[in-house]
Formats: sequence, structure tokens, C-alpha cells
Amino acid sequence: MTVQEARVATHQRLAAAGTASPAAETLLLLEEAVSLERTELLLSGDRELTAAERRRLEALVARREAREPLQHVLGRAPFYGLELAVDSRVLVPRPETERLVELVLERLRADAVPDPLVLDVGTGSGAVALAIKNEFPGATVIGTDVSQDALDVAAANAARLGLAVTFARSDLLGAAEAKAAARACAVLVANPPYLPAADAGWIGPEVMADPPLALFGGPSGLETAERLVEEARHLMPAGSSLALELDPRNVQRLRARLGAWQDVEVERDLVGRERFVVARR
Repeated sequence: MTVQEARVATHQRLAAAGTASPAAETLLLLEEAVSLERTELLLSGDRELTAAERRRLEALVARREAREPLQHVLGRAPFYGLELAVDSRVLVPRPETERLVELVLERLRADAVPDPLVLDVGTGSGAVALAIKNEFPGATVIGTDVSQDALDVAAANAARLGLAVTFARSDLLGAAEAKAAARACAVLVANPPYLPAADAGWIGPEVMADPPLALFGGPSGLETAERLVEEARHLMPAGSSLALELDPRNVQRLRARLGAWQDVEVERDLVGRERFVVARR
């Protein structure tokens, strides 16, 4: 089998399986299987795959054909200029969450707090915390999560990327270290589980491959975020900022409940959906 033949066959299989972007995913899987960069791959259509490369490609395609997330198959996901290791222990970081990072960076630069502390609650793979540290090295960044598995992934990502982020286990702001960080933070950022429980009946298999603890925020999808906001209200210092990513269906509902906060703003994602709430304590 040549590279071109493998490309055609893989595309057909992924398209038949119903994947969202079979052409793009085909190239990514081929790159992984034959260890070629994109340009070299495209110029090597007549090259015969070795037996080992065919076995590797078959294993990768079979996993994706079964609708395992592409990021799990490849073992990595891009996020805000970083490449993060991901697997079934953590939520796959989404492109729209990059806007959450931008909102935090905008607030840090505007406020110009010396040596700011940023607390990332529900850090998962560490995506938001690591991106903030990478872009704003002067910040002290702490990431917390209720899942030790997620913290293990985040710590490994930090070590591999050489980014000095501290991780600690906490159910929202329940643990002593999380409370202390909240009391001292310039910004508290979170992408909490926000899907309503009923969504489990219809969302796609790739999303359902993420840990349920990171996906579902209660019957309405807002319960976890509401609990976090209430805990943060009693801990965060005056003038500090809160930045949350939410299900667009619930953004205005949460905004209406932030009467004790100042300068409450709703921000949109790249396709115009209301997705983020930013407020000042």
C-alpha cells in the first residue's frame, strides 16, 4: 500500500464512520503512522508503507473509526500555542476556551497588579493555567481539580513544557490551599462542568469520551458554577476578577445572579455565542 492509497482508504473509512473532518484527520493519522511532516507526506504519495507503518495506521484508524476522540488517538491536543498531552482522564481542551485565556490576560495587563496570582479552578489537563503562565510569566499560577487523575496529567504537562505552575487537589474552593489562593488572587478563572445532565442522551461519542465529572454541571448545568461563584464571593479580595466559561444557554441566567459583583460583562466566543462571564469582586 502506498501513502496515497492509504490516504484514500483512510478518508473513506473516516467519512463512513461519520467523523467531522475526515480529510484533515486522515492527514494527521498518516503523519502519526509514518512519522513524516505534512509537506513531506504530501510529496510521498508513491512511497510504500512498511509493514510496521501499516499496522500502526490500522490501529490508529480503527480507534478513530470507533469515534474515540482524535486527540486521545494522537495523545495530544493543541491549545493556545502549546501542545498538551491528553487522554481519557481529562477534558479535551476546546478552541473556544482560548478566548477565556485571552480575557484573563486582558484583565491582568489592564490591572497591572505586581506579581499577580491566578487561580484556575477545575484545571483538567492544565490547559488554561499553563497557557496563562506561558503568556504571562510574572504571574503565580495555581491550578486545582477534584480529580487526582486530572492533576497527574496537568503536572506532567507542566513538567514537559517547563512551566512553573502549582497544582493542588480541591473540590472547587473547599481545600485549604484553594481557599488561601482565592483570598490572594488577582483573577480566578474556571471552565467548570456546565452541560445539563439531560444532554447525556444526545451529545456525540467524542464528547462522551470526556470524564463525566468534567462535563455535567447538574440538572440545569449551572449548579457547579453557582456553587463556585458563591464560594468565591466570600473569599476573593476586593478588586479581583472572576472569569468563567459557561454553556451559552446559561450565561444570562448566571449573569442575573451576580448582583453582589461589580462590572459584570458577557463575552462572546468566535462564532458569536454568549459563552463567558467576567466580573469584579
